[in-house]
Amino acid sequence: MNRIDHVFARAREQGRKLLIPYITAGDGGAGFSGQVLQALVAHGADIIELGMPFSDPMADGPVIQKACERALAAGMNLHGVLDLVRQFRRSDQRTPLVLMGYLNPIWRYGLQAFATDAATAGVDALLIVDAPPEESADIHAVLQPLDLHQIMLAAPTSSDQRLQLISGVAGGFVYYVALKGVTGAASLDGAAMAAPVARLRRYTSLPIAVGFGIKNAADAAAVAEHADAVVIGSALVQALAECQQQQVDAVAVVADFMGPLRAALDQYSKVTAAMS
Repeated sequence: MNRIDHVFARAREQGRKLLIPYITAGDGGAGFSGQVLQALVAHGADIIELGMPFSDPMADGPVIQKACERALAAGMNLHGVLDLVRQFRRSDQRTPLVLMGYLNPIWRYGLQAFATDAATAGVDALLIVDAPPEESADIHAVLQPLDLHQIMLAAPTSSDQRLQLISGVAGGFVYYVALKGVTGAASLDGAAMAAPVARLRRYTSLPIAVGFGIKNAADAAAVAEHADAVVIGSALVQALAECQQQQVDAVAVVADFMGPLRAALDQYSKVTAAMS
């Protein structure tokens, strides 16, 4: 069983909500990223979304754009991302890893070669932002035999027809983009997630993760009322950027950032369990 399926199945049995942090691979250097990955797991990450730096990250706002620039300047590329995954897997065989990025570098590497190398390294899924469901048949055909899921994005503007297409291709979970625009661009009203998440559930039996606009523990708890998982990216990437600038211990920064988020999700799970 794919690690993502396993972790969601276990969470469903336990009544837990999952926390999915995002970082950009190589931001601060490969060694820094490796340290952060370990710290994220130690402080409550259930799944980690690892960004593959790209020169034109069209779905991302200034915070992650700058993180990509720093990572590329430090020499990070797809080979380096996979090396980072291999190093992580030497000590952690349980935590699912999702590689998030764009098609151009993958095509240059070679889709089949990249998918094979990613699966061998220990990747569990790819989230390819600019691979819409209408154009994902070839990708799906390559990923499926390798037990790699393709995480698909759904958005407030997605039509019913598009949600049906997404549900036919997606694996692992569906990532609901809660806001129009790029990552980190605005704050999220968690209560407003009730209707769109319920609408999405009509088209998929997969778990639903919500991201974009989640900045703190209160946001995470509000989203958890409706979603199976919460994705947080720009706020964490910004905290790690400040950590690098101030030469502060990354592990301490991750602990301070993740602690309130994990506590908020766990408290929500306890309250829900008590009411059921």
